Amino acid sequence: MTRLNGKTAVITGGATGIGFAAAKRFIEEGAFVFIFGRRQEALDAAVADLGPNARAVKGSVSDEADLDRLYAAVKTERGTLDIVFANAGTGSPVPLGQITAKHIDETFDTNVKGTIFTVQKALQLMSPGGSIILTGSSAGTTGAPGFTAYSASKAAVRNLAKTWAEDLKGTGIRVNVLSPGATATELAKEALGEEGQKAYGAMTPLQRMADPSEIGAAAAFLASSDSSFMTASEVAVDGGLAQL
Repeated sequence: MTRLNGKTAVITGGATGIGFAAAKRFIEEGAFVFIFGRRQEALDAAVADLGPNARAVKGSVSDEADLDRLYAAVKTERGTLDIVFANAGTGSPVPLGQITAKHIDETFDTNVKGTIFTVQKALQLMSPGGSIILTGSSAGTTGAPGFTAYSASKAAVRNLAKTWAEDLKGTGIRVNVLSPGATATELAKEALGEEGQKAYGAMTPLQRMADPSEIGAAAAFLASSDSSFMTASEVAVDGGLAQL
């Protein structure tokens, strides 16, 4: 497939998990990809695996100066930008009654503020036909016990797409949300263990967790012209978890 032939993409949180799976799929379909993340070792390993059509920039989405460096690198090497996959995110369980201001700030700095500035700073390089993809979550629809800040932040991401679709009227740039459910990333496997993965998988009608490549495939669809009449939409890739 060459649906993304000649396109330039930025993927935040692109060194591992869903971001890496999307980067791999984008490159397979012809794109040149910049991955952005906080851990140099993981970035180096990802680029070595992804090959010559990948570049890595180290930084945090909650740091505007880091994002400026990312887009300066894109502009220098590629000139323009076609796809932004604002995928970087964080979340950890804190029971109601024990939530701290620090926990809220850390979650919203990455998931909401980071998403806003990732997209806002990219717009200067994007032209008609561009695609913006935001990573939401089934938790943004259903909620998730113990994940107050995370669930609320992902509900905010869903609303960002709706608001920005209005703001981007007339530009030809589309913005959609990709909302995974439980996904068997390296981090999830380590955190949940085999029994935990079975328990999360059992919550879905498909009786399993997603493979990251399945989320990457949906991201490639939203990045391509196959989804050219979609904006302000949420695509759930959650095994039916939030749909029933």
